[in-house]
Amino acid sequence: MQLYNTLGRQKETFVPVHPGKVNMYVCGITAYDYCHIGHARSALVFDVLVRQLRHLGLDVTFVRNFTDVDDKIINRANKENRDWREVAQTYIDAFHEDMDRLGVLRADVEPRATEYIKEIQDLCAKLIAAGKAYATPSGDVYFKVRSYAPYGKLSGRSLDELLSGARVAPGEEKEDPLDFALWKAAKPGEPSWESPWGQGRPGWHIECSAMSESYLPLDIHGGGQDLVFPHHENEIAQTEAVCHCHLARYWVHNGFVQVNAEKMSKSLGNFKTIRDILESYLPETLRFFLLGKHYRSPIDFTADSMDEAEKAQHRVYTALREAEKALQREKWKKIPLPQETADEWTAQPKALDEAMDDDLNTAQALGHIFTQVRIVNRLLEDKNMRASEAGRDILREFLARAGQWNARLGLFGQQPDAFLTALRGMRASRKTIDMPRVEALLQERQAARANKDFATSDALRQSLLELGVSVRDTPEGQDWDLE
Repeated sequence: MQLYNTLGRQKETFVPVHPGKVNMYVCGITAYDYCHIGHARSALVFDVLVRQLRHLGLDVTFVRNFTDVDDKIINRANKENRDWREVAQTYIDAFHEDMDRLGVLRADVEPRATEYIKEIQDLCAKLIAAGKAYATPSGDVYFKVRSYAPYGKLSGRSLDELLSGARVAPGEEKEDPLDFALWKAAKPGEPSWESPWGQGRPGWHIECSAMSESYLPLDIHGGGQDLVFPHHENEIAQTEAVCHCHLARYWVHNGFVQVNAEKMSKSLGNFKTIRDILESYLPETLRFFLLGKHYRSPIDFTADSMDEAEKAQHRVYTALREAEKALQREKWKKIPLPQETADEWTAQPKALDEAMDDDLNTAQALGHIFTQVRIVNRLLEDKNMRASEAGRDILREFLARAGQWNARLGLFGQQPDAFLTALRGMRASRKTIDMPRVEALLQERQAARANKDFATSDALRQSLLELGVSVRDTPEGQDWDLE
C-alpha cells in the first residue's frame, strides 16, 4: 500500500515498524462544542484507513485522543457557569453520538489529556534536564525551538520565516519569540495541578506527546491539514528531543472542507455542525459525500453536491434491491454471459483494491463500485441474462461484494428497502411535501386500479406528479419516488 507522507512530501510504500503490527495515533477534538463537518471528514478518513489496514491483515492499534482541558473549554464553562469537566464530558459524549451515526468505528484507545498530567510533567522535566526547555520565574515552561535543529522538517518552514511573524506578548518570559509553552502557570479561577514549577496546566502540544509516548515509534500519525503547523511540528520537536527516535514514520493529513466555496466560519454564518446536516440528510449520505473526493483534496460542501450524493446512493441501493428480487427465481437457464461483460465484472475487485492501495483513493474506488452497478443494471434489463445461471452468479456476487464495500468503506451495508424508504422520507421532509396527502392519493389510485378505473388512476398519477411524486406500476404494486 502507498501512503502520502507529509514528512517526505511524496507517496511512499507503507511498511510497519514491526511486521504485521500498526500503531496509529490521530489527534482528536478539543471538547468544547459540537463537531462540525471538518471533524467529520477527518474522522471518516482515518476510519477508512484503519479499515483498509485491517483488510490487509494488519493488527492495528488505533489511538485517538480528547483534549479535555483548554482555553476554549474553560471559556465555555465560564460563559455557561458550568464546571469545565462537565463541559468537556458533554462534548465528548456528543462526539461519540455523532460518529456512531456516521458509522465511524470507535478507536481502540481514547486517552484524555487530564489523565496524563504526570506523564506531561515527566516529559517537561526530561526536556528541561536535556537543555531543551526552561522554566520561568512565573511557573511557565517553554520549549527551546532553536535547541532542536530539524525544527520545521514537517511543515517546510524555516526559522527565519517563523521569526518574521513571532513576537513576545507583554508579560511573557520567553527567551526567544519562537519558543512555545509546554506548561502554563495557573491563572485565577482556572483548573490547575501541582507541579515542580507551581500550580499550572499543560500546553496543547505536549498533551499529544505524552498520550502517544507508550506507542512509540508510531507507524502513522494523522490529523487535519491545519494541524501540520504548529501542532504536529511542535509534537515532533518535543518528543524527538528526548526519545531520540522518530515520533512517527508516516504523517497523514486530510484536506480542508469549504462550504459553498468559502472557508467555514461562524462569522460568515456558514458553520455546519454534523447535527445541522443530519437534520436534512441521512448519515450515510454525508459519509458517501465526504468519501467521494480523495482525502488530501479540498472538498466543497453544498446542497447540490449532497443532492447528487443522494442520487448516486439511490442508484446503488436500487440495484441491490432489484438484484435481491431477481434472485428469488427458482429456475435458471444455461446461457453464458458475453465474454466482455464477464471479463469486466471479474476485473473490478482488483481495480478497487488497487485504488484503495494507492493512497486510499476512495473516489476512484467508488468509481469501480459504480462500474459494477452499471453491469448489474445491464444484466437486469436483459431478460435472457437475468434468467441465466451466469447472471444469477453475478447477482449473488454483487450482494457479497456490497458486504465488502460496507466493511471497507462503511457504505451500502443497509437493507436496500429500508434505506430507500428512509431516503425518500428525508427528501420529502426537506422539500416540505405533504406526506399524508401523498399517502391518501396513493391509496385512492390503488383502489382505482383495482377497480380497473384507469381514467381516475391516470388523473391521480397527475395529481401526485404535481406534488413532486412519480409513480411506477410494478408486478408487486405501486412504487413511488420523488421527482
